Amino acid sequence: MTATLEVDGLCTHFFTHAGIVKAVDGVSFSVGKGEIMGLVGESGSGKSITGFSILGLIDPPGRIVSGAIRFQGENIANALDQRLQKLRGNRIAMIFQDPMMTLNPVLRIDTQMIEAILAHEKVDRRTAWERSREALGLVGIPSPEERLHAYPHQLSGGMRQRVAIAIAFLNKPDLIIADEPTTALDVTIQAQIIYEAQKLTRQTGTSMIWISHDLAVVAGLADRIAVMYAGRIVEQGMTDDVIDRPLHPYTIGLLGSVPSANKRGARLFQIEGMAPNMLALPPGCAFAPRCFAATPACSQEPAVQDVAGRQLRCFNPQVQEALS
Repeated sequence: MTATLEVDGLCTHFFTHAGIVKAVDGVSFSVGKGEIMGLVGESGSGKSITGFSILGLIDPPGRIVSGAIRFQGENIANALDQRLQKLRGNRIAMIFQDPMMTLNPVLRIDTQMIEAILAHEKVDRRTAWERSREALGLVGIPSPEERLHAYPHQLSGGMRQRVAIAIAFLNKPDLIIADEPTTALDVTIQAQIIYEAQKLTRQTGTSMIWISHDLAVVAGLADRIAVMYAGRIVEQGMTDDVIDRPLHPYTIGLLGSVPSANKRGARLFQIEGMAPNMLALPPGCAFAPRCFAATPACSQEPAVQDVAGRQLRCFNPQVQEALS
């Protein structure tokens, strides 16, 4: 599969008065054409910073200190602003958790969508308007002509998020980064948004990184899953493999905490403790203080290894438990 994006050893650090926060620390993955990759983990694990790093949206005191971000073969890590501006919203788009971060509250929907097209293409406004109407129809918005004349505050939260997705697909990008776009929506609307996003990636061949803290959502959407903890990917593999046979204790804990009809009445698994302070990470494996399988070896830094067809950072992968 041809890779649209290759991230290799990405490190994004924040240099604060209290110390250095290694928000993203040696992250590597690739996303193929038309592929959806789920990036999951608890809040503060570095998922969103990874997405912002790809788009060059890291503000001081943060910066990319090392690693490569190869978009269609071009390394755009620390690229010039002029180059990134040509890519953003055109070849690489982003869907934010809050659609009001995308939509201007004082401009009509048609104005915002038309400007998004004209910023990257030399077409007449009528053509841009037609494309905007078509894009709203593709994401399942009824009466798209009427919605184009509306202001963001006149639409529901689910409708605004559909507009944000439509804007992301407007210029037929090669890559879309979706940063928890359904978190604030109810379950029914969430399922509809996920269906529309999945359908559009299949139709257009667009690659997508879907960032979420909810493994249940990603399980029904992504082709591959990368699980992040404390700025690092601890497990990465095909979705069915990771969901059905998790190997890293952290992945097992995340899955065990999801309610399931197969365990009716059973007490949910709970990962002990709290996510670590990124300014004072423990030595060795950052998950060791919370891990049910920790051993003295975990005081050392685990290297990435290939286990059962996936990449893993763990001294004690739960292979037998996964296969039982």
